[in-house]
Amino acid sequence: MKVHELKDRSSPEGLPPLLAALWWDARGDWQKAHGLAQSVGSAEGAWVHAYLHRREGDLPNADYWYRRAGRVRPATSLEVEWAEIVQGLSS
Repeated sequence: MKVHELKDRSSPEGLPPLLAALWWDARGDWQKAHGLAQSVGSAEGAWVHAYLHRREGDLPNADYWYRRAGRVRPATSLEVEWAEIVQGLSS
């Protein structure tokens, strides 16, 4: 799925949970996004979870989840990371 396809969707219906989480995040519903990300116990789930805590501003918690994902907190903007996650989950 391309970034613009996810952003342009009118509904998260039919999306895998992590893409649905990013869909909700793009619409400003951190709670729904977090709940979906938290329900996925994979490295990819930890990556989305980390990103969401970074967006929230809870960097120590974000760093914990980045470690669980086998990653480090990026120096890029949140928007760039969001797009990277969408691309990573879609490949």
